[in-house]
This record gives sequence, C-alpha cells and structure tokens, in this order.
Amino acid sequence: MPLLISIVMLSWNGLKYTKECVESILRHADESIQIQFVFVDNGSSDGTIEFLQSVPSSKLICNQENKGFAAGNNQGIAEADGEYICLLNNDTVVTEGWLTRLLGCLKNNPNIAIVGPRSNNVAWSQLVYNVPYKNSAEMEVFALHWSLQHKDTGFFPHKLIGHCMLFHKDLIAKIGGMDERFFPGNYEDDDFCLRARVSGQILWVANDVYVHHYGGSTFQTNKTNYSASAFSNADRFSKKWSLGISGLELDQFGYNPSELVEREKPFRIERHYIPINKK
Repeated sequence: MPLLISIVMLSWNGLKYTKECVESILRHADESIQIQFVFVDNGSSDGTIEFLQSVPSSKLICNQENKGFAAGNNQGIAEADGEYICLLNNDTVVTEGWLTRLLGCLKNNPNIAIVGPRSNNVAWSQLVYNVPYKNSAEMEVFALHWSLQHKDTGFFPHKLIGHCMLFHKDLIAKIGGMDERFFPGNYEDDDFCLRARVSGQILWVANDVYVHHYGGSTFQTNKTNYSASAFSNADRFSKKWSLGISGLELDQFGYNPSELVEREKPFRIERHYIPINKK
C-alpha cells in the first residue's frame, strides 16, 4: 500500500501560482506515494477556492480572513492524515523525483527532523545562484541535470526556509506547531527549525532536489508590506529568543542558530513546545 504524505498548502489569491504548483505535483506523482492535499485558503476572491474544490484527494479549509502563514499551516497540520507532512508554498513548482528523494533522506537517517530542497529564490544555504532557465520547460531540464550532478548528496544547514519542508508527523507531537505570533509571515520557519534542533534532532538539505520558488507572491498579489512584516517579526523573534538586538539589526546581520540551539538545550515543554489549537 502506498505511503500517505499530506501536502499542506496555503493560498490567499494568486490562482495562477496555485494552479501551476498543484499541476506540477500531480505531473510528478510517484506511484509508491499517495498524496493528500490539505488546502488552507485565507480568504481568496479570485477563483482559487473553486479551483481547489476540483483537486482530487484533498481537504479544503476556508478562512474568512487571512490568518497568516503560521496559523494557516497549523490548521492544515491538524487536518493532515499522512504519516509524513510537507509544508509547501503555493508559489513553488516541484520537479521530477522531488518528494521521493526528500522522503528518502528522512527514512535513511532517523535523526533528521526536517528536510528541504535547493531552490532559486530563498535565503541561506539552500540558494542556487544565477539559475540559467527562462521558462518552465528549461527549468525542468535544469532540475533534472542538477539532481543527476548532485545525486545522493546533502548537508546540514543552520536553518531551513519554510517554502518547502518535509517531516514525520511525530515531530509535531514532539515540538508542536508553528508559533502564530509571527503574523502574517517571516521568522516562523526560523523558530520551527530552532525548536526541532533544540529537541535533539538535525536539519537536512537534499542537495539533489530542486524546487522552483517564485518567492513573495502572496505579499505582492495582496499588496502586503513584506518589509514591515519582516522587521516586526524579526523584533518578535529577537525578544522571544533573548538575542539582545533589535529586529532591524537581526534582519540586517542575522544570528548564529547553532550557538542559540546550544544555549537553549535541553528542550523544555513550557518554553519550546507550541500547541496546535484545532480551530
């Protein structure tokens, strides 16, 4: 019987991105994996909801307003039936073998809490610089060559970007969900990864998996101020983790995740666990 993986995907308008993402997932489906879509819509008005209703093997949660990235993902996680859960942004385009190889990383090393891919529009070590493709067809060819060139390789990152994360459902029982105080988005993925590392597990980048990321499409589509969200959540993050610097300083100069993890160990329920409220 195929392994069930739940893909949690948020949307807030941006129908063209969501369609392209879902179609890429279906196009690159693996017979050994059964996919369950868990869609969380944050108040779309552009036909997105109607499209999501037509997608097979899916659950759909419709919010009347934008609940943000963390809360939306928590809603989806609470409804996910899969043994593994993938948080995937709706402005990504997946490629051949993406999910099989991500899953293989988790199965081959039980110490890995979360695995993510390489990508074009992300920060930190997952970034592939200066990708040469100009359209989706060229992107598919690039991704295939990339996966062959980097077959079965990977590395330990300080953190993972939240546009594509795969983990076992047991991680949620261990560390909880995303911290909804990071509204509407930014730094909730830093926080989630830190708590996973404080719990004693590691992060992994599957170097042979490439996922295209448009990046920032929800902010752009809905004319939301990305910088304001980044700065305010950087300030929240700094205060929560007692970094002793302003949000502006954090956003400009960053922080040392490994140093912070060692300072925070061991994992304490009262400080590090974030319960998911089923609502």
